[in-house]
Amino acid sequence: MDPDIAKTQEERKRLEQQLASITSLTFDTDLYGGNDRDSYVTSIPVTDDDENLDSIDNEVARKLASYTAPKSLLKEMPRGAGAEDDNDDAFGGFKKPQRIIDREDDYRKRRLNRVISPERHDAFAAGEKTPDPSVRTYADVMREEALKREKEETLKRIAKKKEEEESAAKSDKATEDKGPKRRNRWDQSQDDGAAAAKKPKTTSDWDLPEDATPGRWDATPTPGRLGDATPSASVGRRNRWDETPTPGRLADATPAGGATPGATPAGMTWDATPKISGLATPTPKRQRSRWDETPATMGSATPMAGATPAAAASFTPGITPVGGVELATPTPGAINLRGAITPEQYNLLRWEKDIEERNRPLTDEELDAMFPQEGYKILEPPASYVPIRTPARKLLATPTPLGTPLYSIPEENRGQQFDVPKEAPGGLPFMKPEDYQYFGALLNEDDEEELSPDEQKERKIMKLLLKVKNGTPPQRKTALRQLTDKARELGAGPLFNRILPLLMQPTLEDQERHLLVKVIDRVLYKLDELVRPYVHKILVVIEPLLIDEDYYARVEGREIISNLSKAAGLATMIAAMRPDIDNIDEYVRNTTARAFSVVASALGIPALLPFLKAVCQSKKSWQARHTGIKIVQQIAILIGCAVLPHLRSLVEIIEHGLLDENQKVRTITALSLAALAEAAAPYGIESFDSVLKPLWKGIRSHRGKVLAAFLKAIGFIIPLMDALYASYYTKEVMVILIREFQSPDEEMKKIVLKVVKQCVSTEGVEADYIRNDILPEFFKNFWVRRMALDRRNYRQLVETTVEIANKVGVADIVGRIVEDLKDESEPYRRMVMETIEKVVANLGASDIDARLEELLIDGILYAFQEQTSDDANVMLNGFGAVVNALGQRVKPYLPQICGTIKWRLNNKSAKVRQQAADLISRIAVVMKQCQEEQLMGHLGVVLYEYLGEEYPEVLGSILGALKAIVNVIGMTKMTPPIKDLLPRLTPILKNRHEKVQENCIDLVGRIADRGAEFVPAREWMRICFELLEMLKAHKKGIRRATVNTFGYIAKAIGPQDVLATLLNNLKVQERQNRVCTTVAIAIVAETCSPFTVLPALMNEYRVPELNVQNGVLKSLSFLFEYIGEMGKDYIYAVTPLLEDALMDRDLVHRQTAASAVKHMALGVAGLGCEDALIHLLNYVWPNIFETSPHVINAVMEAIEGMRVALGAAVVLNYCLQGLFHPARKVREVYWKIYNSLYIGAQDALVAAYPVLEDEQNNVYSRPELMMFV
Repeated sequence: MDPDIAKTQEERKRLEQQLASITSLTFDTDLYGGNDRDSYVTSIPVTDDDENLDSIDNEVARKLASYTAPKSLLKEMPRGAGAEDDNDDAFGGFKKPQRIIDREDDYRKRRLNRVISPERHDAFAAGEKTPDPSVRTYADVMREEALKREKEETLKRIAKKKEEEESAAKSDKATEDKGPKRRNRWDQSQDDGAAAAKKPKTTSDWDLPEDATPGRWDATPTPGRLGDATPSASVGRRNRWDETPTPGRLADATPAGGATPGATPAGMTWDATPKISGLATPTPKRQRSRWDETPATMGSATPMAGATPAAAASFTPGITPVGGVELATPTPGAINLRGAITPEQYNLLRWEKDIEERNRPLTDEELDAMFPQEGYKILEPPASYVPIRTPARKLLATPTPLGTPLYSIPEENRGQQFDVPKEAPGGLPFMKPEDYQYFGALLNEDDEEELSPDEQKERKIMKLLLKVKNGTPPQRKTALRQLTDKARELGAGPLFNRILPLLMQPTLEDQERHLLVKVIDRVLYKLDELVRPYVHKILVVIEPLLIDEDYYARVEGREIISNLSKAAGLATMIAAMRPDIDNIDEYVRNTTARAFSVVASALGIPALLPFLKAVCQSKKSWQARHTGIKIVQQIAILIGCAVLPHLRSLVEIIEHGLLDENQKVRTITALSLAALAEAAAPYGIESFDSVLKPLWKGIRSHRGKVLAAFLKAIGFIIPLMDALYASYYTKEVMVILIREFQSPDEEMKKIVLKVVKQCVSTEGVEADYIRNDILPEFFKNFWVRRMALDRRNYRQLVETTVEIANKVGVADIVGRIVEDLKDESEPYRRMVMETIEKVVANLGASDIDARLEELLIDGILYAFQEQTSDDANVMLNGFGAVVNALGQRVKPYLPQICGTIKWRLNNKSAKVRQQAADLISRIAVVMKQCQEEQLMGHLGVVLYEYLGEEYPEVLGSILGALKAIVNVIGMTKMTPPIKDLLPRLTPILKNRHEKVQENCIDLVGRIADRGAEFVPAREWMRICFELLEMLKAHKKGIRRATVNTFGYIAKAIGPQDVLATLLNNLKVQERQNRVCTTVAIAIVAETCSPFTVLPALMNEYRVPELNVQNGVLKSLSFLFEYIGEMGKDYIYAVTPLLEDALMDRDLVHRQTAASAVKHMALGVAGLGCEDALIHLLNYVWPNIFETSPHVINAVMEAIEGMRVALGAAVVLNYCLQGLFHPARKVREVYWKIYNSLYIGAQDALVAAYPVLEDEQNNVYSRPELMMFV
């Protein structure tokens, strides 16, 4: 049967193909689109949930949920080839883009348009000397900036003029279109009769010029006729078939009156020979043909004697260069005029001739007349010498065939890399393709000895920078150190000329930029004043960091500019940045303002105030005033309350900007005042007295952005006022604010919300006023769905509503928004929930009545169940906050809540199960308050059954919920019983997911602490072995919880078994594991008393293995740190062990032993153990000359500990012997110890200073001290 069916189908297919239906026609799919059914769904899925995800995403989501790894790593998992765009490179989807340019917007990319300027003149270094002409001075830079500004303004004026012309043309056209209908071309002209009377020639309406613009049928301007470029309105009418003039007739060059250039009046002759001013005989007149436009070859024209050589014809714009006249060296007469010349060209020719006349060679007679007869001899010129008489001949002596230089084939660079890149010689790091531009010279295998000193220096810098940029950490470290140490030797110029272009590289990555910025920072410190000529260069590169979206990049930028300003000084910084203050580019002005604020914070605001005053009052350009005021704003933002001492000065400098004629200046002034008020809060209202009046007038007269800025300023100034004034001003400004509630502008909304928040929080504003005058309009205009979609609006609205609630109470606010918990928009529900959470957390739920309580619980349950987005914390936190605030009032609703939780724990979606488990941990405490222990026990059993959960995130939440229930219900009432629960937790300890580990170890620790007796010792030992693995966890919280759990277990089952496990773990290689083990040993000692641990620990020290011995010493160190005063009983026991360690050859032994001595000394201070401590001090003291930073730190700290335990006088006696040693290195160490002694115990040293005998005038004896002793 199957073959028959197949055959029938084939036949049907063939017939369908033969039928010429419309569907078989092919259209241009670009124009007509494809098949309109392509996008239709062919089948309806059974369940929508499963179809929402793409198949690949589905697969990835399933796999990801079963991985056990930190969330940060999971996010970077590759999605397979299909998940990425085809345009991406092979590895595009594997990691976040690290290139800076990939995450920059268009505004930030403008940094690449800036040019690294040449170095500038350093006035301080030069002194009184005249600057080198090749070096740019401040005056040169200012001239350049002025020129740029003028050019920009001219271009703007031209563009504006063009726009005006275009708009005028459009308006003219519009008026024409409205006028009478355009007549047929064959219709008779209106003034035909009048024209006929004047002139027998018939004209048509084509001859009537409508306006100055060339008509569609006007003569096409030819290259030879300059006058034809812009045809003007003709005075005399011209027939459309009039003759087109030929090039070469000067009569056409400057038409008389307003005649259209190039139009020939009737009766004008066609000249056979080109004539200039009557020099040639005119030929008989003949009728001219319209086809005579094409000019004859210049060579065919008869040259005229006495004609001016036409060298200047080349000045005519628009002429296409032509070949020489038959390729021969032309004579002046052969070069005839190509076309009409303008008056300018004519004058140019006249002046040239005049100059030629004056500069002609002197004749022999003239020379004889000028010179005396004796003493001079006439030399014969060489036979080959031919004098060049005219500039024209000099110019056109050897013309090329086409008047252009010939193409010469460039020499091929044999060193180009065509395939596999060469490996960098001398162990240099690998170069990326984009690095060849900067480091390509390193690949040339030149002999370094043959290079000049400067080239050798350049090469060295390049090598070091390449190591910093692309090298391994050890290479980078050594290269950085070399660059820092040899900075002055290498020179500021070569260094910055290499580093700064690298920072402007478009392909730069975050890590590379960080390293190069670090190089600049180190080099700046060394070069100090030598950086002055390069300040602007550095700023061009570093300023963009100040507006980077990455916080750490901004901090780095500020640090560099701060160090630069300290190295170069204020005068150099101002000279470098002054030209950029009124730069035509807004980006440059913005970054310059931010850089100036950093300079102000580094060098002090008072130093910059005179300059700021001058800039803010600039008459020349509004840009300078704008930038100056912006500097004040940025200073306020950057240094915060430190503006207070200079607040009045800063306000006075910028206050005139509120009345400036430029709108942008007024706006930035108001924003700067807002920033100053925000920084000064809650002080400084008296400084703003002078600006209150203009601000007040401004908010009544302005609209739009300026009004928003003025409102912001007033909003920040009102909270600084006294309560009475604040209340008055709030009521006055609120009228305008309520009007602006309806503004569609997003920026205005944010500012209005901010100002309302500021005003409402002020002391003098009453709750009734807010309740009656503000709330109705506020909720009507702001509590709408659209506000929840923009994150910034969302946050500002929540903050403002919470602030209003603080004044008017919970019930007023919650009552108005509780219904919205059931809104269909989820972002809006989330915003309502967050507001309710914050309001209830701040003010409690005592205001909420029974009806509102029902609505609230109902709304919260609905919102919790309907959530679909990933941001579940808002709903959870809100649920938790409301339930905890209501307390026992929640009891009637608990069965319903728990029913919802149990149902959701059984949901197929992992997210839903996780939220349900998290909710249990939030409300467990309230369930306890409501005496719902039976319900909690039931939930405990349900959660216990879910411990087999496969998703780690969900499992972590279930463990957290169990932990919360165990905490509140207690060990004895817990169901399931602890003896069943703990064995179930032991295998979960092996899970490597951080959330699971943390919650599991917390739960195990809690059981070990409170209910250890319910579990057999063997189970605890099994858990001990699992816990050792958890010491490798990356998260410090997990390691800390694990170490504490060892203490609880040791307390439960005795220290011996636990200690044996821990001591064995000291033998492992991994340092982190050993350190955690030593801490665990110390905690066991603290929990179970040191005498149970010390013998085993000291015995372990005999094992001849470095790691074990170091571990024992570290354990002793932690042990004595933890036990404190209990150490007095054990100090004599461990002294021999510490003696041995302090004499060991291994540095780490001595370091750890010194650390143990420090903790021991601090613990037993004042407990009579001085003899042992002095004995140990004798072993510590010889280590003071160690060079290793870790060892010397430990030794110095041990000596500090001894100072506390033994007294400063004892340590001073050790110290005196070396303070005046002949060797400087010895003296340095002793003085370092003495300085720390002096800082720590200055008063105690007085009694220990040596007794000096009195001199004649100086009395050194201290009788009162003798009496005291």
